[in-house]
Amino acid sequence: MPTVTPYIPHTHSDREAMLAEVGAERVEDLFQPIPEKYRFPTLDLPGPMAELDVMRELTDLAESNAEASHTPIFLGAGAYHHFIPSIVNHMILRGEFLTAYTPYQPEVSQGTLQVVYEYQSMICSLTGMDASNASHYDGATSMAEAVILALNHHRGKRNKVIVSPTVHPQYRAVMNTYIQGMSLNIVGEDDPQADLDDLIVQLDADTALLIVQHPNFLGELEDLEGLANAVHDVGALLCIVTNPTALGMLKPPGAYGADIVVGEGQPLGVPLSYGGPYLGFFATREKYVRKMSGRLVGETEDKNGNTGYVLTLTTREQHIRRGKATSNICTNQGLMATAAAVYLSVMGKHGMAQVAELCYHKAHYAADQIAGLSDYSVRRNKSFFHEFVVACPRPVAEINAELFNEFGMIGGYDLGQDYEHLQNHMLVAVTEMLTRDDIDDFVQALDEIANP
Repeated sequence: MPTVTPYIPHTHSDREAMLAEVGAERVEDLFQPIPEKYRFPTLDLPGPMAELDVMRELTDLAESNAEASHTPIFLGAGAYHHFIPSIVNHMILRGEFLTAYTPYQPEVSQGTLQVVYEYQSMICSLTGMDASNASHYDGATSMAEAVILALNHHRGKRNKVIVSPTVHPQYRAVMNTYIQGMSLNIVGEDDPQADLDDLIVQLDADTALLIVQHPNFLGELEDLEGLANAVHDVGALLCIVTNPTALGMLKPPGAYGADIVVGEGQPLGVPLSYGGPYLGFFATREKYVRKMSGRLVGETEDKNGNTGYVLTLTTREQHIRRGKATSNICTNQGLMATAAAVYLSVMGKHGMAQVAELCYHKAHYAADQIAGLSDYSVRRNKSFFHEFVVACPRPVAEINAELFNEFGMIGGYDLGQDYEHLQNHMLVAVTEMLTRDDIDDFVQALDEIANP
């Protein structure tokens, strides 16, 4: 069995110099914090196999997964199973897109730069904002970067950020990791049942940013009219976290006064993929562009008058000098942004509207059917898009286990994991990929689980 051994520099002098620098005598001393029985493990690897046998084994392993194309899935909570036109994968598998990195040299990167520019343009159209970057690691990172932008805009003179408790719990966790050591006052999320009115009364002259999700994590649609005025009256910025699919039928955040719009771009042509890689989109007003992290591509002309594309409006320090950058994030999910650009260009505004309408109507059909069950109730105190909350007669984990083991389907998200007052509540997501038969089978399965 092979044994894992630590890397040792090639020359004795190099090794001694490195060890002396960190105050160690031997390389093995560096591993002292690791319990001895785990320090240098032996790996129980099988013997060599023919390529044909390896492929058979890998195929068997792959087919043992309950993946979304063969299993009805009612799980959303930030990542969704949508139809992806075949052209998306064909385009991103092209070598010039698959292997491209930061396009610092525009003379050899025009293809990549144009794709990024088109992506930015379509995100701006979708969100109703002036400028978009391309892009961040995921929706959670984008939201955290919105906090950084707001702090930079106020030049550190404000240290209060108000966050709705119905913003995605994982987004809030990433944000709180980002701002450690910044002495910021994060309020709002501490009360899991706080509504918009509760947040508005906390606005004051020390507030840098208010963050609201729409549709929120519970799938609900908030009434955001007038919210931007309340935020701007105290000199703060408004950030809206949103689902890009919902923007196919909802008013864009830019139309009701948002200063920053962020979210997860996974619904735009990116498969579920065990949680990534995804991309975080980030759009803002023109006046905040120079405070925005990430890449920004602009359209220009060369000396011959031909259209060209270049990185613009952000200094090189933004990418290579962490100490002088507006943010320490410097790279992005370029391939995923390319997938999103292809998806948006193929779907167009009418296709996006059709997907949104299918999701909306199928979700409401599912909610109506579940509401008719005697042992379940649907939370309908607010309108919703394509996710809704169901109160269940038993723990959600038990129901989901039976849905999978007995009925071959993946149930919704257990909200009790994140909200104490929503124990035994399931967040159900419905997209265009679910048929009416899938929904009817799901409703029947829920009924049988409650009344075996």
